[in-house]
Amino acid sequence: MTSNRPEAGVRASQVLRNPKVWLAPTIIICTVGFLLSLLYMGGIVNPRGDLHRLPIGLINSDQGAVVAGQQLNLGAQITEGIADAPDPGDQVNWRLLDRAGADDLLSKGKLAGALEVPAGFTAAVAALGTPAGPQPPPRPTMTVLTNPGVGSLASSLASQISQAAARQASVQLGKTLTAQAQAQAQQPGQPAGGGATNAAALQLADPVTVEVTVGHPIGAHSGLGLTAFYYTLLLVLCGFLGANVIGNGVDVALGYAASEVGPIRTQRPLVRISRTQTLVITSVMSVGLSLLTSSLVMLATVVVLGMDASHLPLLWVFSVCATSAVGLGAQALLAAFGGIGQLISMFVFIALSLPSSGATIPLYALPDFYRWLAEFEPMRQLSDGVRAILYFDAQADAGLARAWTMIAIGTVAALVFGFAMTTYYDRKGLHRFHPEAA
Repeated sequence: MTSNRPEAGVRASQVLRNPKVWLAPTIIICTVGFLLSLLYMGGIVNPRGDLHRLPIGLINSDQGAVVAGQQLNLGAQITEGIADAPDPGDQVNWRLLDRAGADDLLSKGKLAGALEVPAGFTAAVAALGTPAGPQPPPRPTMTVLTNPGVGSLASSLASQISQAAARQASVQLGKTLTAQAQAQAQQPGQPAGGGATNAAALQLADPVTVEVTVGHPIGAHSGLGLTAFYYTLLLVLCGFLGANVIGNGVDVALGYAASEVGPIRTQRPLVRISRTQTLVITSVMSVGLSLLTSSLVMLATVVVLGMDASHLPLLWVFSVCATSAVGLGAQALLAAFGGIGQLISMFVFIALSLPSSGATIPLYALPDFYRWLAEFEPMRQLSDGVRAILYFDAQADAGLARAWTMIAIGTVAALVFGFAMTTYYDRKGLHRFHPEAA
């Protein structure tokens, strides 16, 4: 009688003392851990220092006023002064716009925020120098417009920069007003003690009130502009993990891999099938199952959790196509590189894609390397499309047109690469089954 028990002479200590057992796992795990640390942390360590040409609108709605017999428009002076101020790091891309133009760009995600000098600003500043009446004159205001749809960090950076610029403009304007008030108080014929009170002097020194308001509002259940990123992440994970599960399941079904559930191990008879035909099977399954996974993602996020979402049919079609494209790309890499294809696809679709997506850290605050990756890495393309659908009324120039284009390019590239490699292997006789099994 034969025994199914393993040989008693082989012990774990003997295996562990073999350097060859340690070599491959050590190299792979250490390399992956080091690279992941560099890639993930390299994009978020210093977003303010890496900031490059963050687009912020400058709006002058001030019509000007006649002051001391001269036509004056302080709004134009302030906005032009901010735009022309030195910016050695080229961190901000100030764009001089009217309110309609700024609203249009905010609604398409083309601006991270805006700073507006409102109508009547010059008149409000001029009123500060008039004799006090029963009621003090209202303080001039400047308005910071935020755009949470571009992401909480991008909107926050734009708001901070705009507020700082408004404060600086207020201080510069205050110096001019204070000098004028002092000169007027020293003119002959002014009554003694006619200078400004301490409160009035403080108001002149910093005359402008800065208000912050939402320039392009999004829903309360939009995760402060982060639901687009996490929804995209779900689509990518469904495509990536689905491809790996499908690939393993097909290998088990065709007898190229064993199935282990607890202590039970089963090995099905080998089905002699070409690599190309195997890729056909896994690709069709990836596309087919993307219909189900995309539906479940929408069911969980929109129906169960109540995520704010519009254009639901379009969102579903986009989700299916995005998940399918990722799945086909992962299947192509698995077919071309075998087991190591899992690591390669992980770097392509996860490790390199996440930090270059521009969803949590905006592209404008990423190092040059990540901005280069963002030109073709899938997460950025897909998140732009989802963001356009969720926050920007599915406008084509809000990123949706580019997303569709990149989905099409990625799908074609995956199919061409995958089937080119499997056809080459088949023609060379590089079949998957061992020669002894032929």
